[in-house]
Amino acid sequence: MRKPLGILTVVAAVALMGSAQAADLTIGVKSEPNSMDPHYHNLSPNNMLAAAVFDKLVLQDEVQNKVPGLAESWEQLAPDAWQFNLRKDVTWHDGSPFTATDVEFTLGRAGNVPNSPSSFALYTKVIKGVEIVDDHTIILKTEGPFPLMVDYMSGVVIVSKKHGEGATTQDYNSGKAMVGTGPFKFAEWVPGDRIVYERNTDYWGSVPAWDKVIVKPISNESARTAALLAGDVDFIDFPATTDIPTLKKNSDVQISEIGSNRMIYLHIDSDRDESPFVADLEGNKMQKNPLKDARVRRAISLAINREAIAARVMEGLAVPAGQLMPPTVYATVPEIKPDPFDLEKAKELLQEAGWGDGFSLTIHGPNDRYVNDAKIAQAIAQMLTKAGIKTAVETMPKNVYFGKASALEFSLMLVGWASGSGEPSNPLRALLHTYDKEKGMGTTNRGRYSNPKMDNLVDTAMSAPTREEWAKLTQEATKVAMGDLGIIPIHYQVNVWAMRNGIDYKARADEYTLIQSIIPAM
Repeated sequence: MRKPLGILTVVAAVALMGSAQAADLTIGVKSEPNSMDPHYHNLSPNNMLAAAVFDKLVLQDEVQNKVPGLAESWEQLAPDAWQFNLRKDVTWHDGSPFTATDVEFTLGRAGNVPNSPSSFALYTKVIKGVEIVDDHTIILKTEGPFPLMVDYMSGVVIVSKKHGEGATTQDYNSGKAMVGTGPFKFAEWVPGDRIVYERNTDYWGSVPAWDKVIVKPISNESARTAALLAGDVDFIDFPATTDIPTLKKNSDVQISEIGSNRMIYLHIDSDRDESPFVADLEGNKMQKNPLKDARVRRAISLAINREAIAARVMEGLAVPAGQLMPPTVYATVPEIKPDPFDLEKAKELLQEAGWGDGFSLTIHGPNDRYVNDAKIAQAIAQMLTKAGIKTAVETMPKNVYFGKASALEFSLMLVGWASGSGEPSNPLRALLHTYDKEKGMGTTNRGRYSNPKMDNLVDTAMSAPTREEWAKLTQEATKVAMGDLGIIPIHYQVNVWAMRNGIDYKARADEYTLIQSIIPAM
């Protein structure tokens, strides 16, 4: 049984200094993966823990700068051809060598996993040809110029062809296919209870400090904090916002925090004439969907008091959002600001759109995925109701919610998105581009928003001859999408981790808890 903080700290700080006697680590995380298959669902809890077992060609540092991974270098041979030079000292966990064949296999698999709620095709559909030069050199070809290949290759983990060929998602869930090149070997997954990893002593990079890491899903924020203070876990992500002031005063606890690239937003059914959870004030179904009208979407945005949500619901650990990524990120639009809270203007727009008498709808969201997600949904519902849109709330566990959202069962959805590639064309293509499964566009467009002008700008940007031209076109696409409110941004999270003394973690903008980056304090 673990000792509570205070008694444990001094002993642990000494014990962890010796790498020859690496200790075990137990961490508590907010969200459990819904699969071990690293290509099943493009979702942060899945992606961050997959990174313990599998590597990518290109890695990202804590602010999403791109750094070498399984590829030690790369170069653009032509506007439509990128060469990646692979490391020669890498082996899979079974001892077999990593080669270009594994990369080719991965790029064919990642975007084609059956029943994926959010596909990795976003990253792989741009690749139209693969040329293996030798075991450690591979060329990726596109139909035309493509300036973001390096960014996109930082979004997909590489799996073994030997173990992945013919493997199903269940084969990964059972551990049968969980053979990677990463810093940890997969040991066990007991859904709802724990995921266990063991140190890979043959890792090509820095060998982890921990012999074994046990990841415990603890969805309740206060319960995670209590587990840390009781010594039941050593490290937690996303402590309750109400607990953070107390944790900062605790001399046995360290806090690490950073502004996030995760946007919390509303996805809107702007496609169907009849939406499943839109009704008149008496609850009768309507054949006309007000959410298709941009004026109604703007009214919803103006009715939301983002400053109040950031200050009260999020306890100051959020920044109001007006676009897909923070304006400090390259190729965003600095002049786009969050809509101000303006209840009277919201009512005027509803009147102008023909909905001055109001209507009713339901906002759906998860209750165990994002920081204070259920509370945010409740706050938004109250705000919309004051504007004349009678709004009910229904939240559910994420494992139920995302499947229903992807099946287009909702009308208004609270969701979050963090750009896996660290740039704004990622959410433009995934969330707002017209849905096209074959092209890998709109893979997470759960509102089926469609704007041909924006689509054209995004498509043109993705084949721009230079990164500068890509940025200009991406900014124009962002202006169109935000002008039309294909989605409604609410805020960017602030990412917070808490840990006992004797442990260090460098906070990450992508909110990932990378167990290989949790290290003994020096």
